[in-house]
Amino acid sequence: MREYWTSLASLMGALAFVQGVLHAVFPAELQAAVARLLGRVTRAFSPYCYFDVTETEGMSTNEIYDAVQLYLSSSAAPAAGARLSLSRPHNASSFTFGLAASDRVLDTFRGAAVTWEHVVAPRQSQGFSWRPLPEEKRRFTLRIRRGDRDKLLPAYLDHILASAADIRRRSQDRLLYTNARGGTMDGRGLPWDPVPFKHPSTFDTLAMDPDRKAEIMADLRDFGDGSAFYERTGRAWKRGYLLYGPPGTGKSSMIAAMANYLGYDVYDLELTEVGSNAELRKLLMKTTSKSIIVIEDIDCSVDLTNRAAAPPAPTKVRPNIDGTIDQDKSAGPARSITLSGLLNFTDGLWSCCGSERIFVFTTNHIEKLDPALLRSGRMDMHIFMSYCSFPALKILLKNYLGLQDNDGSDGCVAVMAGLDEWIDAAEITPADVSEVLIKNRRSGRKEAMEELLQVFKARAEKRRRESGPATLGKEAGDNEEEEEEKRALESPKEGNEKAGGMDGQDEETEAKKQL
Repeated sequence: MREYWTSLASLMGALAFVQGVLHAVFPAELQAAVARLLGRVTRAFSPYCYFDVTETEGMSTNEIYDAVQLYLSSSAAPAAGARLSLSRPHNASSFTFGLAASDRVLDTFRGAAVTWEHVVAPRQSQGFSWRPLPEEKRRFTLRIRRGDRDKLLPAYLDHILASAADIRRRSQDRLLYTNARGGTMDGRGLPWDPVPFKHPSTFDTLAMDPDRKAEIMADLRDFGDGSAFYERTGRAWKRGYLLYGPPGTGKSSMIAAMANYLGYDVYDLELTEVGSNAELRKLLMKTTSKSIIVIEDIDCSVDLTNRAAAPPAPTKVRPNIDGTIDQDKSAGPARSITLSGLLNFTDGLWSCCGSERIFVFTTNHIEKLDPALLRSGRMDMHIFMSYCSFPALKILLKNYLGLQDNDGSDGCVAVMAGLDEWIDAAEITPADVSEVLIKNRRSGRKEAMEELLQVFKARAEKRRRESGPATLGKEAGDNEEEEEEKRALESPKEGNEKAGGMDGQDEETEAKKQL
């Protein structure tokens, strides 16, 4: 054993001597050149090609590096034994995973396998700099097969950038913007004031007919995935929705559910704060893509019933005795937006200054809107928010009471049958149903449902009493119209009989009487 250790020590000493001789004979530049040559020979016979994505490019950050890091943290599968770092960016609502040093992840794109490796190396000491660089050099190395290069690049990188942007948007908190200051700009040059959008409404909790809800979700999904379709057809990537119906039927909840479903920001446009069509265009230009622009109660905001109305005639101003003119007299008519400006806002050339926007108008009286505002291209989908139906009632009972469809406990089956019988006659809104369930949330299921059934019956009885006199009045009016028609039909006959019994009258008098 002693001889073994002696031989090993002699071998190590010989290797150290040879290494010293090589360093003395061959300079460092020659060694680096030989290493590069060996690397090129190895890569020339390798079936793979490599691409480096560095963290910084000169003094600026590399956008592709951040996109790759975000994409790999959510889409790719880490290799066995890989170590992941956990982080949560600022103003984000979810956690992201990152690769540690020298770990790999596997991914596939268009049937081709790719491998990403995260390489971290210490940076050489740097001198004085106004912008010091990180102490470590980080990069991602992409390894793909040579035969897949044309298929993967640059389509794979475009896919990574788009996926990272979508992940970043969905992970961050959505914002609700308002134009409380009209069209004036703030210190950053923006006319919109943002606040965090925390509305919890989703399509799962929205009280609406399931078939109609599925149709709306499919339309929104087609719109979000329709980049190639709108580009191929030459249409602007936008869509308009009109929500109309009685108050309390869930129009605002529908807007929140659409925003949460697509992950879009919401711009609440208050038309009364906009002074002119130019300010309206300015507000549109400052909205971002992947957003929902909402105008609520459009029939009550401004007067948009007549777009062809003549401009007001200028008022003749008379000077005072001293020759001065009062400012209130000389001022022209107040500035306001017109229907033509709103139509250009939703379907004109300015509406195409951006992509992936949704316009949502709400109203309680659709008959008050101009037909030009309702046509396709401006309001593509009309959604009637009706009174609470029985399928929508079951969703509310599930949300507030936890009642499932096949739940027959506590004697709720008979009460459900009564609710199904009386809900159409009651014509009650989902907001009223929610208020009754909230008041009785501390009671049992059966008690709350029985209270709701009593409300349905009271509403139906009230509607019957109110519609009774109106129905009788309508029938009486119809009978009176029928009597007038009979008298009108009989009056010519009576006139003819009287005319036949007249003797001794000349033709002129008879013609006047018949006339």
